Amino acid sequence: MAFASPFRSPLTRLDRYIFRQILLALVAVTVALVALIWLTQSLRFVELIVNRGLSPFVFLRLTALLVPSFVAVILPITTFVVVQFVYQRLAGDRELTVMRAAGQSPLSLAKPTIVLAVGVAILCFWLNVWIVPSSFTAFREYQFEIRNRIAAFLLQEGVFTTIANNLTVYVRHRDPDGTLHGILVDDERNPADAATIIAQAGRIVPGPLGPRVILFNGARQEVDKKTGRLNLLTFSENVINLAETASGGDDHFRDDSEVSIHELLHPAPGEIRPQDIPKWRAEAHRRLSAPLTAISYALVALASVLTGGFRRHGGFARPLIGVGITVGLVALGLSVNNLAARQSAFIPLIWVQAILPGVVAAWLLLRPERIRVPRHLPAAVAPIAPAPPMTGTARGTTTGTGASVGVGKTEV
Repeated sequence: MAFASPFRSPLTRLDRYIFRQILLALVAVTVALVALIWLTQSLRFVELIVNRGLSPFVFLRLTALLVPSFVAVILPITTFVVVQFVYQRLAGDRELTVMRAAGQSPLSLAKPTIVLAVGVAILCFWLNVWIVPSSFTAFREYQFEIRNRIAAFLLQEGVFTTIANNLTVYVRHRDPDGTLHGILVDDERNPADAATIIAQAGRIVPGPLGPRVILFNGARQEVDKKTGRLNLLTFSENVINLAETASGGDDHFRDDSEVSIHELLHPAPGEIRPQDIPKWRAEAHRRLSAPLTAISYALVALASVLTGGFRRHGGFARPLIGVGITVGLVALGLSVNNLAARQSAFIPLIWVQAILPGVVAAWLLLRPERIRVPRHLPAAVAPIAPAPPMTGTARGTTTGTGASVGVGKTEV
């Protein structure tokens, strides 16, 4: 005698069949789109290898830190695309028709997709709350290190090299031992103390706050803001810091994409400007609500395919409507985020646009289908009334189709 296993899977074999198709397609499409976005975004950093001579491993590490943010953004969209494509293919192959004929309701057909969408939402939540801020922080720090710590390797002979914002260095010649000749430095990092420095020779030395250039036998030119006169100061030795800030510190302003949820909702006093507080709050609510869009988009795709009657030649009206609705929801999400970043009163709309489409689509899937009887029902499909009890002798008759009914007696 066989015993039923107490650990029976809640998904049937049919559910696992649909789940496997959607999961494999989701992984393939997501990887392909992430690779495409990574390729387009990484073109900005190709210059570091071609013109600056950095290692390809530096390029790969720098661009790989951006991949989690790509995945978090495109996962809800790829979920909709995959669900729409897989179910539309099942409908085109008449597999959905057979499943419905076997007694599967729209909700039971949607169960594997709902399970997968919930898993995608959990993954997006994990990415938005922990992984993406950490990767952005590492990206900013590594980029800052490349600009400041490795600035000595960025200087090229006969090229005006932009080391940092408002800091340009020109070197006429560079010896194998690292000695620089014919140096020109245009330093405008401090607008109140902008200067142009010319030196015959120099040498780059490491420092605790970044690389420094020791200049020999040169002149410093400054323009007096009040009088407009040119001040010229000659020197035998001078030190220029190549850090991004004129003070030489390596601290930099943190963007809202690299801070935690708690810091977005409760920023430290003096860390951001008062006008940036709505932007930080909107970013926090966007991170928390964005995973729910994966479920909403999946339900919209299910509602566009599983609702409505069967058509022999298929129907493309509802899938096209679903695509249009999803495109509109993505555009609406961007607009709502921009409004909420300017005014905190629009923050509830972030949650509305993330949840409401899923609620409406779920209602369309769960509502009972109403059977409408046409006004002029053909005789071939007209309901057959029960025959009255037969008494006496029944004589044979011939139907319109040529079928005959035999003669017999029926006793009551």
